[in-house]
Order: sequence, then C-alpha cells, then structure tokens
Amino acid sequence: MSLYEAELVVDRLESAADGVLAVTLRHPLGERLPAWEPGAHIDVVLGPELERQYSLCGDPADPDAWRIAVLREPDGRGGSAHVHEQLGQGDKVRVRGPRNHFALRPAPRYRFVAGGIGITPILPMLAAAEAAGAEWTLLYGGRSRGSMAFTGELERYGDRVTVAPQDETGLLDLGSVLDDVPEGTLVYCCGPGALLDAVEQRAPAGVLHVERFQPKEQETGENTEFEVVLAQSGRTLVCPPDVSVLDTVRAAGVEVLFSCTEGTCGTCETDVVEGTPDHRDSVLSDEEREAGETMLICVSRCRGKRLVLDL
Repeated sequence: MSLYEAELVVDRLESAADGVLAVTLRHPLGERLPAWEPGAHIDVVLGPELERQYSLCGDPADPDAWRIAVLREPDGRGGSAHVHEQLGQGDKVRVRGPRNHFALRPAPRYRFVAGGIGITPILPMLAAAEAAGAEWTLLYGGRSRGSMAFTGELERYGDRVTVAPQDETGLLDLGSVLDDVPEGTLVYCCGPGALLDAVEQRAPAGVLHVERFQPKEQETGENTEFEVVLAQSGRTLVCPPDVSVLDTVRAAGVEVLFSCTEGTCGTCETDVVEGTPDHRDSVLSDEEREAGETMLICVSRCRGKRLVLDL
C-alpha cells in the first residue's frame, strides 16, 4: 500500500513554547487528509536533501488539518532552522505519510512520560486514553516551564498531569511512575535519549513503549559481506562490509523510500522474505525484531550470508 504524498499549505504558525513552533498544515484545495492515530508521524520535505520527520500532535478526529511542532535546535542539521526562519503562512511543503511505529495499544491504565519536544506524540494519546475511559497519568519534564510546549492544553486534565521543569524540581522522579506499575498498565515514553535510557533501565519488562528522535547507542558485531537478493526481480547484489543495504540497492538502480539514514524514522522499512536480519535500528520492538519479518535497511544488516528482500 503506497503512502499518501501531497503538497500541503502552511495554514497557521504559532509559538507553542520558547523555541517551539506549532505548524498547522491543510490541503490547498480543502481536500480531506488521511486518517491517523496517536503516535503517528509524517515526513516533511523542506528542500533538497532536507527531509525531516515530525509527530502529529493535533486532533486525529479533524480530517482537514495536520499539526506538528518543531523545536529550534541551534546545533541541528538545518531542518528546525528552516522551519523557524524561512517557513511562512501560505507556503507549501511536500509531506508523506502518516506512519506509526509508536501506536497506542488498548489498556485499562497508562503511565505517560514525556521530555521536552517528546510531548508531541504523547499529546493525542492522552485524549485517546481519556476517550476510552482508561486511567492515566502524565509526567512531563523540560529544561524550564517556558520551554515546555502545550502546557496550556494540558491544564484541562488537572492533577493527572505533573509538569516538572528541571530548573524548578530537578530531574524527573521516574520512581513515582515506574516503581509500582499495576498489572495491565502500559508505559509510553518519548523524549531525549538520556531520559529514554533511564526509563528503559527502570521500567518493568513488557510494559514499555518508546519513541526515539535520535538513534540509540547499540553494541554491534563486525560488518561482513553478504548477498542481497531482490525477490521481485531475482537480482543478486553484494553488500560490502562498509556499505549499507540501502546504499547497495540504490546503487543498483532500485528506488527505495528513505529519509533519516539513522534507523529512527522507519521510512525504509522493508519486508524480509528469507534470511536473518541483524537489527540495528531504534524503531522496531523486541517482538518485531524476533519475528524478523521486516528490517530498516539504512542501518541493519544480515546475520548470515544471504538476505532476500521484497524489493
């Protein structure tokens, strides 16, 4: 199934916090946009060689608009600077998606943890949990209160939301969320890598779902050469130790969607027909890795000598 791709118009730009810009996108002809569920993100093409992924943080029930929020990152790779400095109301941007590797699974209880701009995928999850009648709490941290986006929208949830700016309360009290997790509770967390690492170390097994904006540091084995067989054409390629599967198939003239090349966005996820992937991404769950039915070909490799992909 092909992804939706279109040029959307910037309908509204609003400050969501210090250094955070909320951008509302609509179809220029008023056409309805594809449905999405909490946790989804879209690819936004800001220019040549400038494509970024942003979580949808608006209302999934609104078919006419998509909202994203972009943190200004002075040391970033140019995407946030473009949005904050060059994007204007009425401008058009090409988008693709939505995709969702952070879907909210049904549960009677949730505990949400967000750090900084990590509130974006969590925000629509709160509304979904509320609508489903689930019990939930949110622990939301940031550098300062002024830097934390959407705190005004969170006020309607009352004391189920704990806003904890670091300059006021110190580091997040993860023990209050993770040390006594009732059976049937799911934990969802998004934010900086250090926060996610801390949550992963402390959360009970089997309850945690995270989304990373930066690749997770992983121990990997030595890169070796292996064959990549393209099932749709029967072609066999050789993937050298110092070349990714993505670059190998692209060099052979195969068109493949990709974006981050870091294993965080999921754009290049490819079905595996045969062989055992050496997963090195920051997207797939432990269950998905164990199943070995798909892989992110920008970073993952092969545990054997031969890999057959649905390309």
